[in-house]
Amino acid sequence: MEDSSYTFLKRAAIILGVVVLGWLAYDHFIDREPGVTSYLEGNTAFKDRKWDRALESYDAAIRQNPGLTAAYMARGNTLRMMGRLDEARLAYEQAIAREPKYGGYYALRGMIYDLEGKYEKAIADYETSLKLDPEVAEGMHWLDRLLYNIQEKPPTIDQRLNYLKAQMKLPPEKRVLSKPDIDGKARSFEQQ
Repeated sequence: MEDSSYTFLKRAAIILGVVVLGWLAYDHFIDREPGVTSYLEGNTAFKDRKWDRALESYDAAIRQNPGLTAAYMARGNTLRMMGRLDEARLAYEQAIAREPKYGGYYALRGMIYDLEGKYEKAIADYETSLKLDPEVAEGMHWLDRLLYNIQEKPPTIDQRLNYLKAQMKLPPEKRVLSKPDIDGKARSFEQQ
């Protein structure tokens, strides 16, 4: 004869499993906001470094749901990886227009200005980003570094801001604002 506590635990585990699977099915197939499926397809293509396919998916997500702000950010990230900086900046500006209080979008636009050599604008965006969201200064989370096998912690927006400010105080001929051999090795970020 089975122990009553074992029977209870076995039934509770089965019920919990059915509830979790039901919720996952509901969340995945039924309760999706328009555009989310295309957005997630874009994220998969982005991780596979298939920029054209990612861009098509993000554009589809935006057509399906113009209010899906994350798709604008992801579109900007993809365009940045493709070297299409003007279009990337525009995508970030569209995200900022939809969520002006989210600091991460300013940091991303600041990166574009930084890449374009518009350092004063980059500094302004980095400062806005840190003002709106001080956690941006923490940089990449240790768990993300573990998942993506990143041994060294990448420089943070705060560190880049401080570096740019220090360099801008120097005479123009002594400034070192870009190091192409190091900047070109910067790892691409992943979509969330």
